Amino acid sequence: MPSAYRGDDALASLLTEAGIGHTPTDIRALAAGVLAAPEGEDPAAWLELVGDSLPAPLIDQLQALKAALASAETNTPPDAAARLAALRGALKRRGLDGFVIPRGDEHQGEYVPPRAQRLAWLTGFNGSAGNAVVTADRAAIFVDGRYTLQVRTEVPAALYDYRHLVEDPLADWVIDALPDGARLGYDPWLHTIGWVEKTRAALERAGILMIACEDNPLDSVWPDQPPAPLAPVVPQDAAFTGDGSADKRARIAGELSAKGIAAAVLTQPDSVAWLLNIRGADVPCTPLPLSFAILADDGAVELFLDPRKLAPRTAAHLGPQVRVRPLAEFGPALDAVARGSARVLADPSCTSAWIVDRLHMAGAKVERETDPCALPKACKNAAELAGTRAAHARDGVALVRFLRWFSQEAPRGELTETAAAEQLLAFRRGNERFQGLSFETIAGAGPNGAIVHYRVTPETDRRLDPDSLFLLDSGAQYLDGTTDVTRTLAVGTPGAEMRDRFTRVLKGHIALSTARFPKGTTGSQLDALARLPLWAAGLDYDHGTGHGVGSFLSVHEGPQRISKIGNTVALQPGMILSNEPGYYKTGEYGIRIENLVVVEPVEVAGAERPMLGFEPLTLAPIDRALIETALLTLDERNWIDAYHARVREALTPRLDAEDAVWLAAATAPLA
Repeated sequence: MPSAYRGDDALASLLTEAGIGHTPTDIRALAAGVLAAPEGEDPAAWLELVGDSLPAPLIDQLQALKAALASAETNTPPDAAARLAALRGALKRRGLDGFVIPRGDEHQGEYVPPRAQRLAWLTGFNGSAGNAVVTADRAAIFVDGRYTLQVRTEVPAALYDYRHLVEDPLADWVIDALPDGARLGYDPWLHTIGWVEKTRAALERAGILMIACEDNPLDSVWPDQPPAPLAPVVPQDAAFTGDGSADKRARIAGELSAKGIAAAVLTQPDSVAWLLNIRGADVPCTPLPLSFAILADDGAVELFLDPRKLAPRTAAHLGPQVRVRPLAEFGPALDAVARGSARVLADPSCTSAWIVDRLHMAGAKVERETDPCALPKACKNAAELAGTRAAHARDGVALVRFLRWFSQEAPRGELTETAAAEQLLAFRRGNERFQGLSFETIAGAGPNGAIVHYRVTPETDRRLDPDSLFLLDSGAQYLDGTTDVTRTLAVGTPGAEMRDRFTRVLKGHIALSTARFPKGTTGSQLDALARLPLWAAGLDYDHGTGHGVGSFLSVHEGPQRISKIGNTVALQPGMILSNEPGYYKTGEYGIRIENLVVVEPVEVAGAERPMLGFEPLTLAPIDRALIETALLTLDERNWIDAYHARVREALTPRLDAEDAVWLAAATAPLA
């Protein structure tokens, strides 16, 4: 624990003695940005941004200042009505009749920093996707099927209409709420160009104008809006990346040049991180440095971020072809790259309207193509695959230790969702190269397991009841890989219906895991395999079957996925995906079985074209108490026994004697 903060004068003296050019004011601003980023596994990591080899007294006072600033933060209970009224006042002053508030930031990412949590600040909704629209006398919040229950507990019905994000188009609600000639404002940084163009076309038919705001009206009434996060941007070791940044840049720049494209604008921080072999910690659960980049056709890169985030060693790592520039220079840089009607690539699915509009105004010919880093990032190289296999082995040890502990604690009747999630985290923290969770753990007991993206809170925390199900979906970030695994566990004796539904989900999981398919097949063409056993009983689930996974990057990575919704991206060797069919009975229980798998070439006797299949990466037992063996074919039984043998053989040498004995029983062949 640091000592008490002794004041700015004392800090100034320590900075001077250490030869650090920062003032106490600089340090306060830096610490405030650090506090706006996740704490991370190493609370002292931020000190690297002050300088190298800092003396102990200075470290003590820096940590004391950070602690003092954190303790000074107030968490005033939100007054949703007052915040809504304040925003309406700001809209009136700007001559706007309405405003759209998305749950997103300038990068359109899944995880956003506290500064960008505008939807949560205004409405109280804490889900990962949604929009709100506010007019002078009406307001609505739009969420998808994952959050239909959550939104009703977090957002006051007296203030907002509840609408479905897909089934109730936002434009339809706006047309009903606003008259002909009305002006609907939006922040062009927070919406993709595709969304803006589609929404504008629908509203203009009703005589409603969409107005791009130069600054966000909500920010003007958010008095204690956090600063932008400041977490160290550090190199990712070449042993984990396999390919050097210069090689990646040259390869992709060559592809741009061959198409006559002068430059690509990269707006996805995971693409920037992958391309430059850097990592950060600006947002929860994903090692991202929030940043933009422009990749030129000669391989040179302009990287736009707050230079205070750049650790000293990172500048040397980036090299002379990467020019670091402050975010304020991003607009002028877009103007420069557009000069002479240059062809500039921007991905319409993730590039904000502000960027595309700026390029157009500067004269660029905007090529609307997929982020050029997306596909090569998705196809992991040999080093990345070796890393993820090693990470899954360590993760499997933590899971086995947890499952053994769970088998002892759950029957006692006192175990809660929170306690289970915390214990699993504790086991993972004992692993080498652990960097944190890859998403907030879903620990759903009984009816909470039926909420697909449930997050336990002090108000919802449940005990695990006898003869119930517990759904545990969790993952970790390691320096060499990202994990994501779901297991559904029996507490006591499961009922016949639970065993039936679990086994049908398992049959779908096996069908997908054992699929053999020709090169060129997409995930959407395989999705039905996982659903067929449920469909046979008139059942289904409402989420995708699989998502891509990064290499110490985002646990939800594109462009590949396995879902009903059409995906035109063919599966390729090296792609990592989840295989996670499920079943959910509202108010009673939820079931999901998830392994990560990697696409690999396979030999098929007599095949007339190249064939692919999946190799399981996840190493964790499947609860045999929930399997209704009478529903399984012989091939399915053999797959389960073979998978369990693989888990046992891979993990037993890493376990202590008691855990190894438990694992042997948990992975014994089906009777």
